[in-house]
Amino acid sequence: MTPPPPYPQAHGLLRDQIVVITAAAGAGIGGATARRALEEGAKVLISDAHERRLNATLAELEKEFGADRVAALPCDVTSEEQVRALYALAVERYGRIDVAVNNAGLGGTSDLVDMEDDAWDRVLDITLNGTMRCTRAALRIMREQGSGKIVNNASVIGWRAQKGQSHYAAAKAGVMALTRCAALEAAEYGVRINAVSPSLAMHPHLVKVTSQELLDDLTSREAFGRYAEPWEVANVIVFLASDYSSYMTGEVLSVSSQHP
Repeated sequence: MTPPPPYPQAHGLLRDQIVVITAAAGAGIGGATARRALEEGAKVLISDAHERRLNATLAELEKEFGADRVAALPCDVTSEEQVRALYALAVERYGRIDVAVNNAGLGGTSDLVDMEDDAWDRVLDITLNGTMRCTRAALRIMREQGSGKIVNNASVIGWRAQKGQSHYAAAKAGVMALTRCAALEAAEYGVRINAVSPSLAMHPHLVKVTSQELLDDLTSREAFGRYAEPWEVANVIVFLASDYSSYMTGEVLSVSSQHP
């Protein structure tokens, strides 16, 4: 098993950028992205549906980076009203939005034959419809600005098959298609839209909802013989949000060796 690399040094890739991130509470990809964006010089508005965890994350980041560089607002991405309020707060507080990272998603394991409509609908509403709502809200603001970057969180499961994941796979494949189509529409406004497609990024919530047997099996499929650290996915999100990816739009980058 190859050990993870050292944590990266900052290079000011997002200096003075205004970044909005959904599902950013806790130790997952969203939280790691908020930290990496702050380290790269951004001002960040974080959101999450879990208000207690969001407040704890805010307090931690404020202590490290200063209250003038980070703010928070609870947001359930299934609510159009709350999504609009999130992006409106960014404009009210900072005057613009440079980057929107749409990270919110919901998984679960259930064979299709036993799946209830409610389970299907909830995964699709959070993972796909929520990404659509956030992309749309950010794009309406960025269109008026004539600039901006949107990064969506997809998954390699949108490409590959896995038992018990038909709802999540369908949602993530939809996020990929949404990214590609919206990118073509947004190009005329000077806005870029891309997505990351992680395979296995380990964090405490994943451990709670996934069996050790499945985690071991998924880990064994990885080229490095290990899972990704959330900050390794966040690094790619930062790249897509930065000027280093200025000619990229409509792309889905696999953060793994799992592209088909």
